[in-house]
Amino acid sequence: MATDRFGRNIHYLRISLTDKCNLRCVYCMPEDIVFRPSTELMQDDEVITLFRLFVDLGFSKFRLTGGEPTIRQNIVGLVRQMCAMPGVNEVSMTTNGVLLGEMAGPLAQAGLKRCNISLDTLDPERFRRITRWGHLQAVWDGIEAAERAGLLPIKLNAVVVRGFNDQQDVIDMAALTLEHHWQMRYIEMMPLGDVAGFQQAQVVTEAELRATIESEFGPLELLNDGRLDGEARLYRIRGARGKLGFISSVTAPFCAACNRARLTADGKLRLCLLREKEVDLLTPLRQGATIEDLKEIIRAGIWTKPWGHGLAQNVVPMNRVMSEIGG
Repeated sequence: MATDRFGRNIHYLRISLTDKCNLRCVYCMPEDIVFRPSTELMQDDEVITLFRLFVDLGFSKFRLTGGEPTIRQNIVGLVRQMCAMPGVNEVSMTTNGVLLGEMAGPLAQAGLKRCNISLDTLDPERFRRITRWGHLQAVWDGIEAAERAGLLPIKLNAVVVRGFNDQQDVIDMAALTLEHHWQMRYIEMMPLGDVAGFQQAQVVTEAELRATIESEFGPLELLNDGRLDGEARLYRIRGARGKLGFISSVTAPFCAACNRARLTADGKLRLCLLREKEVDLLTPLRQGATIEDLKEIIRAGIWTKPWGHGLAQNVVPMNRVMSEIGG
């Protein structure tokens, strides 16, 4: 078991399989971003070696991220190896959905449990504006393919950006839950790296989002007595089949209940999304460190996991943009 100095059992790992992406979302990265050379990133055998170490240390829940994880070569093979490993309860994925139309079936057959799919608007023109390169229909095809493949429950993630998708888009996406057993999740934008200034200026708070939705559908019903589902506080529109989730890392942080760490694509153990502190695992692995040496490095790193972020004190992490961490 990996425990931090505050007594939290850390058993959930988000693994970034690549820093690269086939979109250029305005809230995530600059359009002219330069990605790391492939030689600096974890290779397949290194991913599996580190994955096994975390399983041995009691990690049981894993989420594959990027960049965009579906563009990683041999992604289906990696998922198959991970899901076959004893001690693994769940492997899921966060994806932009662009390639999911063709990959949902093979990923499900390999053992992937479910997907969180990014969907920031239902308007094709605004979708193009937010993602710079994307086409909404490809993502919609991916959502339907994921549902057919049994990657359930479907969770849709919208990062809400003031002036881009903070009004009618929020209402239109909430309406999806009226007929679909989906969870539509609204995420407060978090400041990171080179685009931190833009992100801080364009944050739309949970309170604003709920007010916008309630102006159309009436009072929302709070679910689970307000207990978080992962990172999301859940509500329901009266009579809806699906649910609404609000992930409010900026205005209502949930650090006390945090049970996660992140492994970046270049093999760094990042202990908090919004703190710069990282522990290098790839370098000692490549230099011949023993399995026990690496486990001790991980244990020591987890022990120093910070209590939470420092946004209230204007402490903004600048060493990476979101695509380099994995969300």
